[in-house]
Amino acid sequence: MSCPNGNFGALLRHWRNVRRVSQLDLALEADISTRHLSCIETGRSQPSRDMVVRLTEALQIPLRERNTLLLAAGFAPLYPHTGLETPELEAARRAVELLMAQLEPYPVLALDRHWNTLKMNAGAKRFLALFPGCDSGTPHNGVRLVFQPQGLRPFIENWELVAARIIRRLQREARDNPSDETLKRFLDELLSYPDVPNRWRMLDLDGHPSAFLTINYRWKNSTLRLFSTLTTLGTALDVELQELRIESFFPADEATRTVLHRLTEESFASEPALAATL
Repeated sequence: MSCPNGNFGALLRHWRNVRRVSQLDLALEADISTRHLSCIETGRSQPSRDMVVRLTEALQIPLRERNTLLLAAGFAPLYPHTGLETPELEAARRAVELLMAQLEPYPVLALDRHWNTLKMNAGAKRFLALFPGCDSGTPHNGVRLVFQPQGLRPFIENWELVAARIIRRLQREARDNPSDETLKRFLDELLSYPDVPNRWRMLDLDGHPSAFLTINYRWKNSTLRLFSTLTTLGTALDVELQELRIESFFPADEATRTVLHRLTEESFASEPALAATL
C-alpha cells in the first residue's frame, strides 16, 4: 500500500481495520469526536501533527509505520532510525550482548525486522556448524536458511510444520506493515521455493496452530529438538530498536540439552590445542 502525501485518511482507516477497532472506540481512545475522526478518514479534515501522534499511539502502530503516517499527513518523520552499532545505542547493544552471553551454550540470534542476523552468540555458531553449508560465518537470514534446499531445510524433520508457521507469521507482519515492500518481496520469495504448497499463499486467520512447536533437526543418528522465544525492547522510541528481535533457542528434551553442552565443552577443550599451533 503506497502512502503518498494526502492519503492519511485511507491509511488510518486501513490501520483501524487491521486493529479491528471501530470509529467510536478509536475516537474514545484518542479523545476526539467520532465526527472529527470521520472527517479525517474521508479527507475532509487534515489532522495536526499532534493528532497524528495521538491516533497512531491509540492504535499501537509500529514506529516505522507511524513515520509513514506522518509523511502521508504532510509532516516530517518523528522517530529516528539508528543502527545498533552506533554510539548512541551503546547501552542497548551491551544489554543485547549480555543477554546473548548469559544464555550460552544455547543458540541466540539478534535479528532485524526482515529476519536478517545482526549478531549471533557462540552457541549459535556451534549449532550451525553441525550442518554442512550453514556455518559460513557470514551474515545470513535465518528464515531463508530454513527454506533453502542448500540450507537447513534438508535437516529439519518437521519442515512443513515449521515452514507453515513461519509463512503465517510473515503474512501477518506484511498485513500489519502495509508500506513494507521489502517484506512483501521476501514473502513472495519464500513462497516460490520448491515444494511450498500453493495453499500457503492465503492467510489463514481462522487457523488454530499448535500451542507449542519444536524444530526437530536431524543430526547424525539422532534428533535435536529445540523451541524458540522472541524478546523485544518494550520501551524503544527508535525504529531500529523497536524492530530488533532476539531469538533464543532452548532444548526441548534432555538429549538435546546434553548435546549443546557437550559442544561447548569440546569447543573449550580445543582452544588450548589451537593456541599451541599458532
